[in-house]
Amino acid sequence: MLTEQSAYANRWRRVSPVAKGLFSLCGMVAAFAAGSPRAALLAACILAAATVLGAGVAITHYLRVAAPPLLFLAASTLSLLVSLDFGTPQTGVSLHLAGAEFLQTALVCSRSLACLSALLFLALTTPLSDIISLLRRCRIPETLLDLMTLCYRTLFVLSEAVHDTMTAQSARLGYTTLTVSMRSLGSLISNLIVQVWQRSLALHSAAQARNNDGALRFLENSYANSRLSISIAVGSGCLMVALTIMLP
Repeated sequence: MLTEQSAYANRWRRVSPVAKGLFSLCGMVAAFAAGSPRAALLAACILAAATVLGAGVAITHYLRVAAPPLLFLAASTLSLLVSLDFGTPQTGVSLHLAGAEFLQTALVCSRSLACLSALLFLALTTPLSDIISLLRRCRIPETLLDLMTLCYRTLFVLSEAVHDTMTAQSARLGYTTLTVSMRSLGSLISNLIVQVWQRSLALHSAAQARNNDGALRFLENSYANSRLSISIAVGSGCLMVALTIMLP
C-alpha cells in the first residue's frame, strides 16, 4: 500500500499523467540507449532524484518499495557473474567468475536498474486510476484494463479483511505463542479463501446484472497547465537521453 500512499501524497499528484508517462518512457529509452554502465547509472540516479527530490516521495517509502525488485536484480546479477562447472567425476563441481563477460553483465544490470527507476517514478507519483486512463488513451485492450481495475479494487478489499481479522485475533491473544500463532494464521488463510470465493461470486453476479455491457468507466481528472507540464517532461526527458548517449 506504500505505492498508493506515495502516489496520492506526492507533490506531483496534480501533474498530468501524460507528462509523467512520457518522462518515464524517456527514462527507459535512456536506459537502452546507454552505451556504458556509468551512463545507465546516471539515468537511474536522475530518475530516482526526480522521484524523491522532485515529487517529494519519502526516501523510506521509495526504498521499501524498491527493495523486492532490487533483491531480484541482485540475484539475477549473481547468476550472470557466477557459472557452474560440473567438470569430471575426479574434479567435481566448481564455481567460476565470468571475468570476460563482466562489462556486459554490468551494462545489462545497470540498464535494468535504470528501467526499474523509470517504472518506480511512474508508480510512486501516479495513482493507478490515472495510469489506467493513460493506458486507455494508448488504446490498450479494454478487457485488460478491466482486469487491472478489478484486481486493484480486490487488493484493497482483501487488505482490509486481513487487517480486521488480525486485529480481532490479536484482541483474543491469538498470537501469544508460536503454536497459537500458527493456528491463527491457518484460520486467517482459510477465512480469506472463503471470502475471496464469496466476493468473486458476488462480482460475477454484478457483472451478469449489467449484461457485461461495455468497459468499466470512471470520471477522469482535469489537470491545469497540461501542455506546459508535457513540454517540460519531454524536454527534460530528451535531455536525459542526450546525457546518457554522450557519456562514454
